[in-house]
Amino acid sequence: MKWLLRGYCSPFSRMMFLQCPLYILLAVFLGTGHAIPIFDWFSKLGSPGDTEKENSDDPKLNTQDPFGLEELFKKNCLPGIPANKGDAGLGALVPMVTEFQKQELLQLKDQLNSFEKALQLNGKIQKVGKKILATNGKEVDFATSKTTCEAIGGNIATPMNDEENNAILTFVKEHNRYAFLGVKEGLVPGKFSYLDGTPVTYTNWYKNEPNSKGQEQCVEMYTDGKWNDKGCNQNRLTICEF
Repeated sequence: MKWLLRGYCSPFSRMMFLQCPLYILLAVFLGTGHAIPIFDWFSKLGSPGDTEKENSDDPKLNTQDPFGLEELFKKNCLPGIPANKGDAGLGALVPMVTEFQKQELLQLKDQLNSFEKALQLNGKIQKVGKKILATNGKEVDFATSKTTCEAIGGNIATPMNDEENNAILTFVKEHNRYAFLGVKEGLVPGKFSYLDGTPVTYTNWYKNEPNSKGQEQCVEMYTDGKWNDKGCNQNRLTICEF
């Protein structure tokens, strides 16, 4: 296999074996029913040294493509696997891999954009799962905190699981200040939802909380990570998520 990894063969051969996504897609594209014909075909190729020895006196030998893979690529099929009329063939794998790589780049771009937005707070930044958390270290009321986060493309930090709750807690402990969360009480007393109106799916209430029965509609995090319902006009630490 060393001669394959060295990239000895044609551009198509190198593309098959040096780019993992394309190799995986090729396996899926052909299916298990074609595995034996493919391996039989490669076993007949031999190594570069064997081929050069056998064809050293052949004036028609293409030294740039001794195994004829470029011609194979043009035919859009592999030996032992007949090409059907209208099939896209092996050439169709190239745009499939290109799309895969495009999606990877888009995800990376989204992450960089999130970091760029978080940096605008000029404070501490932390990554948890797919979220970026950041704080400016300032204590303001809920409305101001919400506006601050939305102005730079984020939202008030909203824990959806223990991992995210603990990540927010690190900011709370570091500043030794309670922080507002992106959760509010709805029209029905005691029923809390996220800021987009959907019901909460994760909570971490302190014992016997919430207990305000509609009088305290915002939610704060204590320095132990537990939640408490609180009046929205109180000043709490601003923590945003992106």
